[in-house]
Amino acid sequence: MKARLAFGALIASVSVTAHADNWLASIGQFRADIAYQAGQQMLMVLIAGVAAILVAVPAGVWLSRPENGRAARFVMFTFNAGQAVPKLAILALAMSVLGIGAKPAILALWLATLLPIAMNTYEGIRAVPPALIEAANGIGMTRRQILFRVELPNAMFVILAGVRTALAITVGTAPLAFLVGGGGLGELIFTGIDLNDFGMLLAGAIPTALLAVATDLFVAQIQHWIVPRGVSPQR
Repeated sequence: MKARLAFGALIASVSVTAHADNWLASIGQFRADIAYQAGQQMLMVLIAGVAAILVAVPAGVWLSRPENGRAARFVMFTFNAGQAVPKLAILALAMSVLGIGAKPAILALWLATLLPIAMNTYEGIRAVPPALIEAANGIGMTRRQILFRVELPNAMFVILAGVRTALAITVGTAPLAFLVGGGGLGELIFTGIDLNDFGMLLAGAIPTALLAVATDLFVAQIQHWIVPRGVSPQR
């Protein structure tokens, strides 16, 4: 019985190894396409991500101000509802406005990236201990000084956690840009599905997954070194 199990395990191992070798050989045929399309995809993610940070962080700060409480509740409700909208629907709406090409893809990725960053900025600043703000007021700091020297440093870990999550999700969503003519690794993924070419599909899917993980790790390192030592729970 043990001999049969060992023989079966050996056969299964040889079969998996053979399949893996075939897949690697198939993926290797698309090296040039992977490099070019990965560059296209990450350029769209970079543009959308930078634009989202430039808009979402100031928006989150503005919403966190006590005098904007009513507006904040409405906007946060809208943001929460917006996160429930499928990314493909956002892409279709962007295409209806801007047509075919990279522009609607970048707009859709920007909208998808915007929400988590704005929400984390708002929640991070709101979570700053009131005692710290009272102490800053007590020593005569202005509202601007309190924001940049107390609130933002204490909220930075949460803000960057939102950036980290948003960018990783955006990298994974970016292949959908191919559906509106935006390019990216979705060309290999969706063409592989249409042609029932598993190697082509993996040539797009595996680099997309690796890019998402690499983006997450990259932002995690920025988060580790930028957040002050006394504030970061990781240091």
